[in-house]
Amino acid sequence: MFYTGIDLHKSFSHLTTVDEKGLIVEQQKIFNNPEQIVNYFRSIGNSHKAVVESTNGWYWIADLLHGNGIELILANANQLKAISTAKIKTDQIDSTTMAQLLRIDYVPEAHQIDPVLRDKRDLMRARLRMIQRKTCVVNSVCRLMEKFNVTDPDDLPGLYQFQYQQLDRHLNFLNEQVKELEKTIYPQVVLNEDVQRILWIPGIGKISAFTIHLEVGNFLRFPTEKHFFSYSRVVPAASNSGGKCKHGKKESKAGNKYLKIVFNDAAICAYTNYPEIRDFYQRKCRKKNKHLARNLVAKELARIVYHVLTKQCDYDFTFKGKKLTRVKECRWLRSTSPGTQLDP
Repeated sequence: MFYTGIDLHKSFSHLTTVDEKGLIVEQQKIFNNPEQIVNYFRSIGNSHKAVVESTNGWYWIADLLHGNGIELILANANQLKAISTAKIKTDQIDSTTMAQLLRIDYVPEAHQIDPVLRDKRDLMRARLRMIQRKTCVVNSVCRLMEKFNVTDPDDLPGLYQFQYQQLDRHLNFLNEQVKELEKTIYPQVVLNEDVQRILWIPGIGKISAFTIHLEVGNFLRFPTEKHFFSYSRVVPAASNSGGKCKHGKKESKAGNKYLKIVFNDAAICAYTNYPEIRDFYQRKCRKKNKHLARNLVAKELARIVYHVLTKQCDYDFTFKGKKLTRVKECRWLRSTSPGTQLDP
């Protein structure tokens, strides 16, 4: 068996291959030409494993290697500390280190999204970036009005009216883009069975349901609900050392930031519209602060999502063992009742 570490860059890659004893068999700098990369692996042997970091450009090389029968491991870049903390850091050393870690089966593996879901997931992430830009434009408009303590744009002096018009056109353009994106993604995802189940859970709308389905993929990759909580960032980080335990002192960025946004937004919507969830939230507020209380609601919603999708069962309309007095209405295309599959 040969093990290859790939230090991937925009226009070229450094590849280092070691054998089972850890001896370097081959080491090359190759331009990102698919034919040259495949020839590199074929010149060494058929029994091969490779590893690449989970950087932005791993899609194409994963498809290339999988298509040629070469197993590729996607390394979690955040956990690959052996490279990031090295005193001497070069492309050759990086690729060699990854190859050696792969040989001893010590690579922190990251999840490889199903190629079928890639474009849809990335489109949903693009939507979030549009929403963030919209927020920046709205904030710019508010600051502009605050400068002159006015509420009507016509009261702005001189060129400030022109500046407002530019911001307004930009905002309208972003709104149109978001609507067009949602219309495009909607028929691609809404009929999915998992999405249909998620839509009945309190606080989770169509965009949130799409995001959960596309960001997670197969829920069975999480052995327990605690693993899913950690991945969704709905539980605080912990730092235990020397007999001292510190929880929530510093927010961890490990996990999926998109799921964190979804479940926090869902929590606000849930305790706003459902009395039983609101009672739970208010009880926690009396003991803790509002931020922690909201996180606890988000955690319970994540628990419901996890069990509904791992067990492939319908939501029973309960929260913390209490039956909800309110049930969602069918305001958009979905199954008329839980478990009913729509015809595509």
